[in-house]
Amino acid sequence: MNDISKYIIPSSATLSDALIALNNLSGDVLTLLVVDQTGKMLGTLTDGDVRRNLIVSKDLQTSITEAMNVHFKYATQNHTDVRFIHDMREAGVILLPVLDENKKIVTLYNLKKLRSVLPIDAVLMAGGKGERLRPLTERIPKPLLPVNGKPIIDYNIERLIHFGVNHISVTVNYLKEQIEEHFSKPIENVQVQCVPEPRFLGTIGSLSFIENFNNDTILIMNSDLFTNIDYEEFFLHFKDHQADMSVASVPYTVNIPYGIFELEGRDIKGVVEKPTYNYYANAGIYLIKKDLLKLIPRDTFYNATDLLKDLIENGYNVIRFPITGYWLDIGNHSEYAKACDLIHHIK
Repeated sequence: MNDISKYIIPSSATLSDALIALNNLSGDVLTLLVVDQTGKMLGTLTDGDVRRNLIVSKDLQTSITEAMNVHFKYATQNHTDVRFIHDMREAGVILLPVLDENKKIVTLYNLKKLRSVLPIDAVLMAGGKGERLRPLTERIPKPLLPVNGKPIIDYNIERLIHFGVNHISVTVNYLKEQIEEHFSKPIENVQVQCVPEPRFLGTIGSLSFIENFNNDTILIMNSDLFTNIDYEEFFLHFKDHQADMSVASVPYTVNIPYGIFELEGRDIKGVVEKPTYNYYANAGIYLIKKDLLKLIPRDTFYNATDLLKDLIENGYNVIRFPITGYWLDIGNHSEYAKACDLIHHIK
């Protein structure tokens, strides 16, 4: 949140001043942040606080310090705890100030608009040719195909930003100039970095060309997914289980319309009529510790599943995270049509 000045009111103000300031916030969050002459935050003031004080004092010239809440919640500048952010949102806190060591306001989180503040870097893989979607992708790269007038990739970028992710890279190859032009301007004040790969390097090989990461946890995902995965739950699950890598997964059910033999060699030991088998499939979204990215060979064709196998074989803690919402891999015309229809039925 960039413009926080409209929420700030000096401790020298009166209840009358506060009512004017709150009226100016009409349609916004009706909360003011009270600061002293040095900028130190002293409390919060809501329209309810003002009304309750006026019932007792009946004096509009009363100092706002008589009505403010001094037991306010805040986050600290150098330690953003995702669990704390989660708990504050669940407790109904909407405006959460971030204070420095001198209790001065650094920024302000609107938890009605911002789902979390995740300390991760995100990389979206957008270099593929989208051959199964031809002829749609002959002149337009698949990530830029529109779903209800908005490019597929923008749904993923905006959702990441909604979860407080502001370090986002997109690896590009096929028709890369179009994607680079698309991200030449910031999206919601976040500048997306495009990283070209010199040739097709698989689903994760291009990560070796990203020179710097800002956080210790990296989210990697396909750019052509359509999903409402909860990135905060994904991250907390990753941390709670002390994982080295977590793979988002979706349930996949196989129904066999025949009787299936249970065999020992050629001998039939039983028959299972029309069985149903439930599996979890790879959703193409990963969280991984930054230090493990050094295992990705530079300028070499390398898939995310290659890294997954290498980590398992070397004894790293690799876990799955089940997606409970919707998920579509827009890899063919049928899935693209589903996404274009689904968007009309969700918020």
